[in-house]
Formats: sequence, C-alpha cells, structure tokens
Amino acid sequence: MTVKTPENCVSKQDIRTAIDILDEELIRIFARRQGYVRRMSQIKQHPDEAFDRERIETMIAAIRLRAEGLGLEPAQAELVWRTLIDWNVAWEKRAISTRLENADIASVETAD
Repeated sequence: MTVKTPENCVSKQDIRTAIDILDEELIRIFARRQGYVRRMSQIKQHPDEAFDRERIETMIAAIRLRAEGLGLEPAQAELVWRTLIDWNVAWEKRAISTRLENADIASVETAD
C-alpha cells in the first residue's frame, strides 16, 4: 500500500492510516534486526560480550547524524536506539548465559 506524503494528507484519518502503514514496516524491520541479534548471541562466547560501550557510542553518534540529516530530532532517534540497544544487550546476555548453562549441563550428563 502506498503511503501518502505528509503534505498530501488532508485529514486526521489520512495521517493515522499513513502512520499505521509505517508502523507495520517498522515492526517488520525490527523483527529482521532481532534475527541478527539472535545470531550474534550464538556467535558470542561470553555474556559480557553483549555490552560493547565503544560500539554502542559509535552507533549512537552515527544514528544522531543520520537523523539530523533526515530532519528527525537527533535526541528522539538516540532515545529509540538506546532503548533498543539496552533491550538487545539484556536479551543477548540471557541467551548466551542460557546457552552456556545448557552446554555445561550437557557436558556433565555426558561425563556421567
């Protein structure tokens, strides 16, 4: 479905419809992104690897610049990305810990 540009919206319903369409696109993109986070949790070897301050700050700086270039408030983009990153770090830590615990249990059971 085609999304009307903001300038072509003439009613609140036009705007709501456009936002609903964009929200659907966003949720699909976030779901794809989560697939990469899941894969990363399979590659990382320790839960502490989930948090990389330097990588996060580099990402945030780039996001702020991109947002500003697109006319989006950089502070809004930063808030969204920091929330997303915080959630993903916590998720990765749990996933990696669980994988390692299950591997430990399997190795103990195999040794018995």
